Amino acid sequence: MNYLDKVYSKSDSIVFRKIADEFILVPIRQNVGDLESIYTLNETGARIWELIDGKIKVREIKEKLIEEFEVTPEEVEKDILEHLVQLEKIKAITLGLED
Repeated sequence: MNYLDKVYSKSDSIVFRKIADEFILVPIRQNVGDLESIYTLNETGARIWELIDGKIKVREIKEKLIEEFEVTPEEVEKDILEHLVQLEKIKAITLGLED
């Protein structure tokens, strides 16, 4: 299956916060924030995170990013794929159900 047809859900064990001009992800372990493992997202990564809802396909995220940012479809695909790989690696997202 093409990754653009996949749907991702956010992990319940990650908290997203915007502090000043930074976007951060904080893993929650045993009901406590793991401050040793804070992840910082750039603006694109933060927008991808915001759009992941367990219902929207990666293809739709791509279309929204093309509308919102001045980037080519190729640049968006590269950025999305890199961010999804990293988010999966830190267990911030899981693969959901596809149509």
